[in-house]
Amino acid sequence: MATITPLLERARRASKEIALRSPEEVNGLLMKLAEATELAIPDLLAANAEDMARMSPDDPKLDRLRLTETRIRDIASDMRSVASLPSPLGVTLSKVIRPNGMTIEKVTVPFGVIGIIYEARPNVTFDVFSLCIKAGSACLLKGGSDASATNECTVAMMRRLLKENGWDENCVTLLPNGHDATTEMLHATGMVDLIIPRGSKKLIEYVRDNARVPVIETGAGVCHTYVHASANLDIARDIVMNAKTRRVSVCNALDTLVIDTALLSELPYICAPLADKHVEIYADDASYPVLEGIYPYLHRATPENFGKEWLDYKMSIASVNGLREAIDFIDARTSHHSECIVAEEKTAQEAFLREIDAACVYVNVSTAFTDGGQFGFGAEIGISTQKLHARGPMALPEITTYKYLITGNGQTRSK
Repeated sequence: MATITPLLERARRASKEIALRSPEEVNGLLMKLAEATELAIPDLLAANAEDMARMSPDDPKLDRLRLTETRIRDIASDMRSVASLPSPLGVTLSKVIRPNGMTIEKVTVPFGVIGIIYEARPNVTFDVFSLCIKAGSACLLKGGSDASATNECTVAMMRRLLKENGWDENCVTLLPNGHDATTEMLHATGMVDLIIPRGSKKLIEYVRDNARVPVIETGAGVCHTYVHASANLDIARDIVMNAKTRRVSVCNALDTLVIDTALLSELPYICAPLADKHVEIYADDASYPVLEGIYPYLHRATPENFGKEWLDYKMSIASVNGLREAIDFIDARTSHHSECIVAEEKTAQEAFLREIDAACVYVNVSTAFTDGGQFGFGAEIGISTQKLHARGPMALPEITTYKYLITGNGQTRSK
């Protein structure tokens, strides 16, 4: 069995070089990469077409895999945005002078080598590289086989650009396909500093359960939108439509509509636009009769239809008797990703914001905004649903660590 140890060693050496580069050099490289990406649009689209040809046209994940000229130009724009951001390195987080005169500073530094394990999302390759290089780290990419041709084309372009501009091409490494490479990276203590999985619940659980290297979880997105009795119905209708259908295969898409029984009669109005996208609705016992004969793609819900990340043109509906029941329902099924309330009543808004345990909690805003770019971070490396170190969209600050710098003039400790 071939080992990836030489690749890991080269990435470790490259990380030392990145740490010595000035912010101006890093930003210049990212601007050149953005330009090179736009020039490579024909090659990237050809490689992506090869990947897409292997996936069923009925697979909702096809949209995650697909690149278009517009999407590639948006990716290039995101890289320019990352270049424009302040460097996250060398930032003094705190500074204190102790009674004995010694100074203690807490300063941000790179992680070193960051490994990303992800599925069929070619944009992740660009986002990860731009954020990691800006944060002073080399990156190891373990992409899904569904996007192998696109990833190979992308990383070859990146490595070529690095070499042409006097950088170590091992600042970015695409690991070979297969589980052996994943397992070896998960066990590479001393060579890999951090691993971030992006993808299905199964993938994330596998990484968490098998890694010896520190892991930041980016959890699955089971997202709810609760329509409170005080909701503006036009706002509710627009938010439900956008959160469910903008892109169904992403983690911030709506999975369950939770609605007060006081508004059940308004369900046909709220759900009507979904029919244009052929969204299948799995309605509970109270909401099913309201939509029966009116909504064309209707099914009776089963318990398995709740707490489920659909990643498809499907969603469930649960009816509740008021705010307390809604919060309890969501709390029992949330993945702690993104949750929304549509309400005009301030006390309901405040209770939802205070009590819902999720990385991102919204009032009268679509959950589709859970995204590093939309938060002004330039791009994101993932959405963390855990509470240790990072939570929510992770960008530059979350992929740095820190160290303490202690200076003095000969202080010694007596006891």
